[in-house]
Amino acid sequence: MKPIIGISSNIKENHLSVPLENIYSVTKFGGVPLILPNVEEDAASTMAELLDGLLLTGGGDIDPTLFGEEPHPKLGNVIPERDVFELALIQKMLEINKPILGICRGAQIVNIAVGGDMYQDIYAQINHELLQHDQKAHRSHLSHFVQVKKGSLLEKIAQTDKFKVNSFHHQANRNVPNGFSISATASDGIIEAIESNTHKFVLCLQWHPESLIAKNDRVSENIFKAFIGASKK
Repeated sequence: MKPIIGISSNIKENHLSVPLENIYSVTKFGGVPLILPNVEEDAASTMAELLDGLLLTGGGDIDPTLFGEEPHPKLGNVIPERDVFELALIQKMLEINKPILGICRGAQIVNIAVGGDMYQDIYAQINHELLQHDQKAHRSHLSHFVQVKKGSLLEKIAQTDKFKVNSFHHQANRNVPNGFSISATASDGIIEAIESNTHKFVLCLQWHPESLIAKNDRVSENIFKAFIGASKK
């Protein structure tokens, strides 16, 4: 039986939206996509029980009060309903040990859910020179390298310890709590991937592998294969 993969959605002008790349990436590797509405947190527990895996997509910024900070002037659009729903859903998925793949914003909200924090704007809050993390090229362009931690889940999936990724963000994870580890960084030190040390599959990526599937990018394909495969179990 094909695994049911919940896909998080964005809210804009009273509409839910999900880039089709996310749906295509799930179906291509044998998953059944289920778009998740941002409803009351009480419903998150029921949804988690129905799902075999959770894909947390990209989107807007995260409310900084959720990790004990007030809004920075460079903070972008925040959708509180999405934050609250996703935090409840993530915590339940972790509790029952079901696979999670977090992408960009999804990587950050997982880190917040487990007690980590993040930069509201890397260019305003980091003093040393940074790469261009909000690339001006097409979404399928590979713009910079990431260095992968030896022995990590990501290295096993990617089958290499260095590869190129695309990049569309101005926020990034900062402090990662115990139970999770940093599995990839950019050359400027920005955290590009984190993963759980205790759950069967929780992998969180700062880049957008779903935008590289149509390009037959091998690492991106391996990531979705591994995620859907873990969800089947």
